Amino acid sequence: MEVEVDKVVRQAVEIVGKASNIPMSFFRAPLDLEAKDDDSPVTVADRKTEAFIRAELAAAFPGDGIFGEEYGTENLDAEAIWVLDPIDGTRSFITGNPLFGMLLGRYVNRKPQLGIVRMPALDETYVGAAGHGATCNGSPIRCRGTQRLSEAMVYINETERLLADAPARFARLCKAGHTRRMAYDCYPHALAASGQIDAVIDFGLEPYDFLPLVALVEAAGGIMCDWNGNPLDLNSDGRVITAATPELRDELLDLLGA
Repeated sequence: MEVEVDKVVRQAVEIVGKASNIPMSFFRAPLDLEAKDDDSPVTVADRKTEAFIRAELAAAFPGDGIFGEEYGTENLDAEAIWVLDPIDGTRSFITGNPLFGMLLGRYVNRKPQLGIVRMPALDETYVGAAGHGATCNGSPIRCRGTQRLSEAMVYINETERLLADAPARFARLCKAGHTRRMAYDCYPHALAASGQIDAVIDFGLEPYDFLPLVALVEAAGGIMCDWNGNPLDLNSDGRVITAATPELRDELLDLLGA
């Protein structure tokens, strides 16, 4: 089984590495934008990137299912399912901000096996596999051991939506931790996995936004859950916590309580 997982990891990392050339060929260049039903922007780069990754996955892993942002689902009854977001942070991408990412995760029998965060403009690849640890560009990474929220470095994602939907919770979050930053998208979760920060609070996500992150964070020794402390799955409501330790998770769950 270990040899099989190692092979899956190598192939998946190679696929996202090659796919990175597509968004980078459009980055900081004039783009035609379209709006999806939820008014979020989408570009030709999103679609070309996902189409490339899907084709590569189909060739390398025939029979696996796919859940992608731009082109929907295929074969979700398969034992292994890939979850894909070709450009996580399209608003960052279209405004020239290099903190957009590419997310790819693999679930086997509904359990996270592999999670990859590829940051094309930063040339960083974060990889975590169940039982195999986590790396950034091949070097081992690990979550921090911070146990007290008062000592934690906390990132709060999607602050506009969080403020509009849950202003009391947002106000409490703005007083939490030793250091706080407002942020977006996948990169804060990768920073937590690599021990740069301690926790991320996220809001309003879709499954392809958070499911590829789970194996990475867990392989780095951290925890991901919803705001009720439940494991994340396809039916989660998009409210997400990443925490370096169980103690931080518990404090954040208390803080986010009604």
